[in-house]
Amino acid sequence: MVGIGFRREMAEALLSGDHLRPEFIEFAPENWMGIGGYWKKILHQAVERYPVLCHGLSLSIGSPEPLDMEFLRYIRSFLDEYQVRIYSEHLSYSKCDNAHMYDLLPIPFRMDAVKHISERIQQVQEFLQRPLVMEIVSYYTPVAAEMSEVDFINEIAQRSGCQLLLDVNNVYVNAFNHQYDAKQFIAALPADKVAYIHMAGHEQVAPDLIIDTHGQAVIDPVYELFDWAIQRLKPVPVLLERDFNFPQLEELQGEIHRLQSICQKHWHAKHALTA
Repeated sequence: MVGIGFRREMAEALLSGDHLRPEFIEFAPENWMGIGGYWKKILHQAVERYPVLCHGLSLSIGSPEPLDMEFLRYIRSFLDEYQVRIYSEHLSYSKCDNAHMYDLLPIPFRMDAVKHISERIQQVQEFLQRPLVMEIVSYYTPVAAEMSEVDFINEIAQRSGCQLLLDVNNVYVNAFNHQYDAKQFIAALPADKVAYIHMAGHEQVAPDLIIDTHGQAVIDPVYELFDWAIQRLKPVPVLLERDFNFPQLEELQGEIHRLQSICQKHWHAKHALTA
């Protein structure tokens, strides 16, 4: 399945299906919890038309303070009400001492952070009664690192039992900015843990710096990395992310078609060989 993030700017097109026809949609629960009136009605119509996955923004799994249990109760209620199969979040932090930030900040690649985050992931999973899918985020500087990024991710996945969201664009961005091999990084991840994939665009702002923006079309090298990666993975949902600077809907549908074509080329062929 290839889906797209549900944005209010696209709501009418997604409900009509005239120009945009994803196979599922993704919500950020924080953007829809507690709403009523017109947009509550739109939300229900969207859920009736499409399978829904959820991608959170505010869990802040890397924060030092205790988990926000009131927030998690809202999340559990939302996931249950809309029968959401996958709930993913970011392997990062975004708040500390009641200071909330818009950015997803990098966690130090250290064993004490592994222990802290793994325990918090287990708490969340037990409370929500479903696995948490952690996204490999883009970052622009490592902080007090004592181990490699991929070792850090693998330790957390092993200790917590969480699943992984492979954002192929994030890996491409990190590999470019920190000068490592993106394919070697993906090959070192536990393939059986990857439950969800994101694809997005980015912007190069300097000869040696790419910023993950979700505001541009996916570029060919990221499609090529995606093509290489999914040959090593089991079939999982794939999301096209576009948060602003929206093009004509036909262009977005063209990106969805391109992702579907790559998935069908590898995953359908592999299924036929093993059936």
